[in-house]
Amino acid sequence: MKLLRREKAVSLDDRLAALARAADLADGRLDAEAVAMARSVVSRAGVRASLSVDHTVVALAGATGSGKSSLFNLLSGTSLATVGVTRPTTSTAQAALWEGGGAGPLLDWLGVPRRHELLDTSDSADIAPEGGHEPFDVPGSGVSGTPAPGLVPDAPAPAGQPSGMDGEAAGLILLDLPDHDSIESSHRLEVDRLVELVDLLVWVLDPQKYADAAVHDRYLRPLAWHREVMVVVLNQIDRLSPAAAERCLKDLRRLLDADGLTGVPVIGVSTRTGAGIAELRSLLASRVAGRRSWAARLAADTGLAADALGEASSATTPGENLSMDDLAKPLRDALSEAAGVPAVVEAVARSYRHRSVAATGWPPTRWIRRLRADPLRRLRLDATSRASGEQGDIVGRTSIPVATVVQRSRMDNAIREAARGASAGLPAPWTAAVRQAARSHGDELEDGLDRAVAGTSLGAARRPLWWRLAGLVQWLALATVLAGGAWLLALVAIDYLRLPQLYLPTAGELPWPTTLLIGGVLLGLLIALLSRVASWLGGRRRARRAARALRASVDQVARELVLDPMEEELSRYHRFAEAVTLARNGTRR
Repeated sequence: MKLLRREKAVSLDDRLAALARAADLADGRLDAEAVAMARSVVSRAGVRASLSVDHTVVALAGATGSGKSSLFNLLSGTSLATVGVTRPTTSTAQAALWEGGGAGPLLDWLGVPRRHELLDTSDSADIAPEGGHEPFDVPGSGVSGTPAPGLVPDAPAPAGQPSGMDGEAAGLILLDLPDHDSIESSHRLEVDRLVELVDLLVWVLDPQKYADAAVHDRYLRPLAWHREVMVVVLNQIDRLSPAAAERCLKDLRRLLDADGLTGVPVIGVSTRTGAGIAELRSLLASRVAGRRSWAARLAADTGLAADALGEASSATTPGENLSMDDLAKPLRDALSEAAGVPAVVEAVARSYRHRSVAATGWPPTRWIRRLRADPLRRLRLDATSRASGEQGDIVGRTSIPVATVVQRSRMDNAIREAARGASAGLPAPWTAAVRQAARSHGDELEDGLDRAVAGTSLGAARRPLWWRLAGLVQWLALATVLAGGAWLLALVAIDYLRLPQLYLPTAGELPWPTTLLIGGVLLGLLIALLSRVASWLGGRRRARRAARALRASVDQVARELVLDPMEEELSRYHRFAEAVTLARNGTRR
């Protein structure tokens, strides 16, 4: 039975490391904005994790007139926020802190200069109509409690409603953001900046504008990855009948589900009657007590950035493509033709026959063969050319004819087909990267092939043993011919000088001098003929060995200059896809 491997959750640090790897691997290949976003998340996560993790930054965000400033005052038990109905009154974010010691560097990073430390007011019953707590400073925290003069609460808390969060939210930093739909562009930019930084987002909507496309299209829908660190509040439900409020809440739930925010808490509240405030306080208190909202926010940022990289790459899973071994043969064949391998192989065979005839031919006629140029020497591939050091030149080491237009075209087509096969199934950006990698060393290819051919051992310097034996027999045959000829000349001279005839041995009917002369010539011709046949066979055999060696050299060039860059790009893509999956899903098998 096949056992399925269980997915293992990974830590936030591992996900961030995977996101950083994915950004580095995607650099120069994917959209620069997506890569910059990923690197920004990694950098921001490092800074946030180094600051106070005992504090949870909760931001109240909303449109003009949604009542978020009133909600801020009610939750903080103060009158810090100026309340307006139709015109934006919050120009910069301000913070209310519960036990804010050590939160100064965090607020400095957030860029929130207005900070107010709240005292424990658990013994009080109502919000004071003319202000909250007395101003004070917290030494070493970078936090002050001096409220702006003239600020008054929107309305006193209803009887029986406790003022503020009190001691149940130690470590809470509550921010009141400017209106996201403010006519002031600086207000909108401030909202956009802090929405990217805070740990928990509380979106304050109202019955009139809860379905406004501005908030859904610009903020809620793009933050679908952040549903774990988001709360939606429908304020001012006191203006509706209970049935109408219920319908609004259901419709808001439907809109949020359509935005991809399934599971995000939706709470109906009223800052005037106190309805729903206790539920909101309890929710915020539980999130603050957990001390993990900051990590959940960074995890959501990591998933969003990884998703952006995945969308830029159109990557889901690594694509299926041919192996490099499948691509090597057609590419090697085209490169071999462009490198002149067939001409070199033919030259090896002809050179072998040329040198064989020179070594085993009839000695008196060998000098004629030596007048002809060695085919390998013509190509500057013989042992003499190699020993002279001429192969050290970068260009023109050999005299192999340059590739023709047709051969170059076939080589280009083979490279293109190899890139197409290697990138089959890959997303478009990585397909382009693989094709570019295949041609990244195009300027070096012809010279690399020439180097490979020049550096290949063709075996031209090796002299077979049978050459020496055949050559020795040829010299013996020549010596026999000379001996027979000299003997016959001696007999002619004796006869001419009328000297006494010498004894003349015979081999059958032929005298020995004639036998030696004719036999030596026939033996030499026979050895030459047999040597020609052997040299032809030996030339074919050596040509086959040279062809294998040349193909291996060309294959090495093909791998170094074409296949290896493509394989590196494929490996880069696979590592990128794995890193994106790890950063996005937070699981590994």
